[in-house]
Amino acid sequence: MGSFINDEQRAKLRHIACRLALLCEDNSSSEETVRRQILMTMKTGKGWVDIGKAVLADGFLEIAIKSIENLYTRLMKRSNGEADIHVHKADVEKNLFKVLSYQAESAVAQGDFQKAVICVQRCKDMLMRLPKETCYLSLLCYNFGVETYEQKRYEQSSFWLSQSYEIGKMDKRYSTGQEMQAKVLRLLATVYLEWDCKVYQDKALQAISLANKENLHPAGFFLKIQILLKSGAADEDLSTAIAEIMHHEVSLDFCLNTAKMLLEHNRELVGFDFLKSVAGRFESSPDLGKVILLHIEFLLQRMREPLAKQKIEDIITGHYTGKQLSAETLNQLHIILWDRAAKNYEAKNYPEALQWYNYSLSFYSSGQIDQNLAKLKRNMASCYLHLKQLEKAKEAVKEAERCDPRSIFTQFSVYKIAVLEGNADKAVEAIVSMGKLAEEPAQHEDKLLADGSTVTTLLSLAAQIALENEQHAAAIKALEYLSQNSQDCQQVFIALKCLIRLVLSKVIAELEDKRMKDLDTLLTYLTLAHQKLAEPFTEGSLTLELRTQVTHWFRKVAWNLAVQFENCPGTMRDFFILSFKFSQFCHPDKAVLIAQKTCLLMAAAIGLEMGRQNIALAEQIELLTQALQHIQACRDIWKALKPTGDFSKDPTDTLLLLYEFEARAKLNDPALESLLESVWDLPQVESKTLETIASLAMEPPAHYPSVCKKALKNALTIYKKQEAVDGVRISKCLHSLIHLSLPSGVIDADACVLEEAWGYFEDALSTVSSTDNYPEVETLWLMTRAWNTGIFQYSSGKYKEAEQWCGLGMRFLHHLGSLKSSYESNMVSLYSEVLDKLDRVKGFLPNEE
Repeated sequence: MGSFINDEQRAKLRHIACRLALLCEDNSSSEETVRRQILMTMKTGKGWVDIGKAVLADGFLEIAIKSIENLYTRLMKRSNGEADIHVHKADVEKNLFKVLSYQAESAVAQGDFQKAVICVQRCKDMLMRLPKETCYLSLLCYNFGVETYEQKRYEQSSFWLSQSYEIGKMDKRYSTGQEMQAKVLRLLATVYLEWDCKVYQDKALQAISLANKENLHPAGFFLKIQILLKSGAADEDLSTAIAEIMHHEVSLDFCLNTAKMLLEHNRELVGFDFLKSVAGRFESSPDLGKVILLHIEFLLQRMREPLAKQKIEDIITGHYTGKQLSAETLNQLHIILWDRAAKNYEAKNYPEALQWYNYSLSFYSSGQIDQNLAKLKRNMASCYLHLKQLEKAKEAVKEAERCDPRSIFTQFSVYKIAVLEGNADKAVEAIVSMGKLAEEPAQHEDKLLADGSTVTTLLSLAAQIALENEQHAAAIKALEYLSQNSQDCQQVFIALKCLIRLVLSKVIAELEDKRMKDLDTLLTYLTLAHQKLAEPFTEGSLTLELRTQVTHWFRKVAWNLAVQFENCPGTMRDFFILSFKFSQFCHPDKAVLIAQKTCLLMAAAIGLEMGRQNIALAEQIELLTQALQHIQACRDIWKALKPTGDFSKDPTDTLLLLYEFEARAKLNDPALESLLESVWDLPQVESKTLETIASLAMEPPAHYPSVCKKALKNALTIYKKQEAVDGVRISKCLHSLIHLSLPSGVIDADACVLEEAWGYFEDALSTVSSTDNYPEVETLWLMTRAWNTGIFQYSSGKYKEAEQWCGLGMRFLHHLGSLKSSYESNMVSLYSEVLDKLDRVKGFLPNEE
């Protein structure tokens, strides 16, 4: 099948084939069959060993051994002398050697050390007759040594590696070669080193010495020094080993690694002397800087700063006299210098930090533009600021801006200087630049901006600096960008809280014309807070308890703003709606439901009030439609709230009814009729509610006179049923009914209209006659309307109707008080004329028979 099946599938196929073959064979099988059996069982056993299933191999390898013994017996029976015996024995031993080596592999894999040793020893005994297998057996033992070393079975590993070396020496013709022998010995030395260097020091040194004799290799030298260091050898012994290294050709990297190892083991005398020797040996190498750099690094680690500084100054001198370091080495030096400066900065040793930064600066040419130079200048500016050297800090930041103006860190430095100088405009300008750069981190070369946390940290610091220096405009800008860019919910909410407090302090102190802009800003902040709270909740972002606290804080702020700025109805309504939206994230207990109900009622009321103003029709329709939505939502909440307590004195039902009626009436909504039916069916509707419905029914753009009349009649009925007659209320109802039925200036009203109006006048006269609290002004109005209606009839030649209406007016005249004398003489005179005219008309009419 070739490569179409993998090793495990191949092992399984061999397993099955071999089992089947064994079932077909018996003791009488031919020699060829036995040979085939040996081959099949060997390959099957080896296949299982190779894929790591040694247990399955053992049975097949045992069968192979027995089959070999069977074959050997057969061959010996038909041997004809000494020559034949040697031939047959050699023939059999080749297969036996292989099977024993496979059994050794299986035993090692299963951790059976003793069995593996026996198998290998038998193989070793056969090497005199099978010398060509020397290399194979040596490598096999080496592999066993590697495997047991990796398992930290050092004793077994040392045995196998020793066996590998010994077997490799048995026959030079078929040896693994000196390089491999040295490799075996180096690993053996390593085993002794890791096992217990103090106990096996001599064995380790002996092994590495033999390795170096077999084949010189840097790894051998390095390992020898490792052994000496770990065993605590004297400096003289180390120096001798080092001197031996210097007599051979070794690479610079090898020397540097050796020096590092010496210094890391605190062998300073030997280590620094060795570095000097290496520097001398590689003096003409372009990589000499690596040696000096390592020397500086370890001098700093050993707190030998003066010596390190001297070497750095020598490098600076060499830089300008033709002995420049390679770009890679120079970059490493900058890292060392900046690291040293940073440690001094953290320790608040700013002058020392500046000295290390100045060393780094020495390698930059005048006018050079480099992003790293910009970072260096920013770091120096920070040091100058701590030292209160503002002018030097400004100069450093100016240089950073020249090198890298589109760095958020540069703009942050510009911002700090501006704040400290009290330059509010410059500070805000820098914050705006930072904000823009924060929104496009992918275009920036600085990898620190990739996760966004650095940006938010800078913006947070910027806000803090501004607040500490009372630069509120800059603080507001920084907090705005922070709230927009931070992925940390808690940080966003803290920023928004600060923003609201800052802007609110401005709003309270501002004049009316500036206040509206800041109120809109507060709306924007609260809207952003709502959006953040509406995002999917995750445990890691904000705890449930903290989330609830934050929500209540924003809800109450929105409510207080709505109440505080009632002279701005549109904004007031928006704040109430936001307060309601925040409350939707809260647990719906009784207090929250009451707050929700109130917010929606107020939003609906304000929307209706705004709709009454002189505004465009489209705007009015939108306001009324929104008010209806708030009313419906409020009604749903009210239904859930009512079962939680006694709300018998709560006017919510009435207010919802009136608000809905007004909105639907002005929208000419078809659903108005069904709403009114529910009103007329109410068992205990208040008269005031009916009067309000009447008023709203005629408030433009609504025009429902029939609804108005019905509401007023129902209200009038309620007033009449009261024990104490309320003349004032009744007068208002009758006034409105008469006005609706008999509009001012109507001359040719039909009989039905006059009859309806007459009924209202009769009601009014009856009330005036039976109570003393009917307003005199209303009586005068009734008298005037009745009289004028009579005069209109008289002018139209309707003398009988004129006499009735004028007579009605005269009846009201009798109930006037102080005003009676002002009208009585004229009205009596005119009424007489009306009667005379009526008599004359009657004289011309034929008498009835």
